[in-house]
Amino acid sequence: MTSVRQLRKSALSHPAAVEQDGTTTHGVTAFTVEDAQFAAVDAGGVLHLHLSAKVGADMIAAHHAAEELSGSDTSVTVCVPLNELDGQQLNYWVRQAWLFCAPNELAARARAAETAVPGEVGDLPKTIGRPATQALVTAGMESLDQVAQLSEAELSAMHGVGPKAVRILRETLESTGREFRH
Repeated sequence: MTSVRQLRKSALSHPAAVEQDGTTTHGVTAFTVEDAQFAAVDAGGVLHLHLSAKVGADMIAAHHAAEELSGSDTSVTVCVPLNELDGQQLNYWVRQAWLFCAPNELAARARAAETAVPGEVGDLPKTIGRPATQALVTAGMESLDQVAQLSEAELSAMHGVGPKAVRILRETLESTGREFRH
């Protein structure tokens, strides 16, 4: 069983995802990427996801309470009560919706990040771990020079970049005479 708070965290963990202004006044909370809505939850707690037709069919097959609200040959909106999904399922389906709606370049970077291996991406240190490496690659950062253009707060706000990775990146930057942006 998941909540709107968990949906918000999941949706906003993706690059360029934003919560639409003013949508909560009508009992709907919606999330967009580059002005394309990929997820929303209505006042009744029903999650609406904009998915490819194939992924939508997969979701409907996987969840007995899921149903197609609208669709075409290429896309569908699938609805499912938010409380019918656990956290992992929520994260998976929200990511699928984000990937479908994100601009091609952004989605391609996110897909490439899934296979990023710590220590094999530019000069990023291996010790930051897989989640931090993947978060940086998704954000289009593959070098310490790019990381140095961020503040610690911006880096910490990235889903997958924890305090240990921030500390390692800070120490690595300092060892080469660089620092985070202030």
